[in-house]
Amino acid sequence: MVAVTEQTVDGARHFQEVKSRLHRQIVDAIDMSKAGELGEAEFRRQLESLAQHLTNRASHDLNDDERGRMVHELMHEIYGFGPLQKLMDDPDVSDVLVNGCDTVFVERSGLLERTNIRFASDEHLLHFIQRLVGQAGRRIDEVSPMVDAKLADGSRLHAVIPPLALRGPTLSIRRFKTQIVQIEDMVRMGTLAPEMADFLIQAVRGRQNILLSGGTGAGKTTMLNNLSRFIPSTERVITIEETAELQLQQKDVVGLETRLPNVEGKGVISQRDLLRNTLRMRPDRIIVGEARGGEVLDMLQAMNTGHDGSMSTVHANDTRDALHRLELMIALSGADLPSHVTRQYIASAIQVFVHIARLSSGERKVMRISELTGVTNGEFDVEDIFVYRMAGMDANGKMLGSFYATGYEPQSLRRMASKGFDMNPRIFTARELKTGGEYRTDHYLK
Repeated sequence: MVAVTEQTVDGARHFQEVKSRLHRQIVDAIDMSKAGELGEAEFRRQLESLAQHLTNRASHDLNDDERGRMVHELMHEIYGFGPLQKLMDDPDVSDVLVNGCDTVFVERSGLLERTNIRFASDEHLLHFIQRLVGQAGRRIDEVSPMVDAKLADGSRLHAVIPPLALRGPTLSIRRFKTQIVQIEDMVRMGTLAPEMADFLIQAVRGRQNILLSGGTGAGKTTMLNNLSRFIPSTERVITIEETAELQLQQKDVVGLETRLPNVEGKGVISQRDLLRNTLRMRPDRIIVGEARGGEVLDMLQAMNTGHDGSMSTVHANDTRDALHRLELMIALSGADLPSHVTRQYIASAIQVFVHIARLSSGERKVMRISELTGVTNGEFDVEDIFVYRMAGMDANGKMLGSFYATGYEPQSLRRMASKGFDMNPRIFTARELKTGGEYRTDHYLK
């Protein structure tokens, strides 16, 4: 946590105010029509020279270090992320959250920290948001005061401005990470036990349909990325996402992304539209980045009609909650199905459920891996295969707990074996599982 003193705040405010004035002077002085004639590199060089010239004036009351930083930040204001550039360059930052001009938080290792970064004013923050949104081909103003956009580096941006945001413009940026945490790293960090990783990998290779559940930032997409590594390279995979985050490594991958409506409210393409179109593209597997609405019915239909091994994620607090959310989303699709028919349809489509949680200490844990075996007397039959049981917290705030095999042997083992992917049933023997240490997946990727 960064200590934010009154002196620090005053110094930061003065610096940002000077930068805001200089930025306006640069914008007024430059002729953007010259950019194409001079070329990108030469135009940037001239902009930097102008920034140095304006910064070196004695009237700004800046020391040598501040003048050097001012030039860099002015260039970031024009081409980059302005005051947030340092945070966007930090590989440990997963989220940047701006609550008005003078409050910026970041998430590192699952925990929120307040920074001493600030904008000169709400007007400065608003112009910054409008520039980022404009670069993404979207707009934000009083008529459309909310926006979702994907930035050039793949990060996801969400902004809300007055009159909806009562305390000034707000901005949330979910970072796009080029270095995905591998499942080997997850085992080493204690996110799941080796036996759990082995089962999930074999479930993917054995073409079991898998649904991952968890809250925001729990690591669902990271796990989905990891599991997709073990899809055989001979299979054709189609991904459907609202904002493209998946990074599949297979040769035959088609990535599809939804489209928001234009300024006239037309041209929207939903996940459901993409799913229906996907069935005409000869997929072996379909991966839906996150199931949110009526597309769930089409996804389940695909899983039930020859697209085994498909996967998706859903926001839910536990496995049972995920099942109820699926029922609700099927109802939202407009299908007027009796409850017992809906539940039977879900049970015939999805075999494996994985629930992931972010604990109060910031750690991510696979809380349970379960199998959906059917429906009895109108109720889902869900059996836990592996679970994580919490046992308190130590003096450093780290969660205490252990992974356990419940002793339940999944019915899906027979289906996996019929496809040539055997597993030793002894790994399901009821016991506490050890975590940490080296874990290798080379033999699965051959």
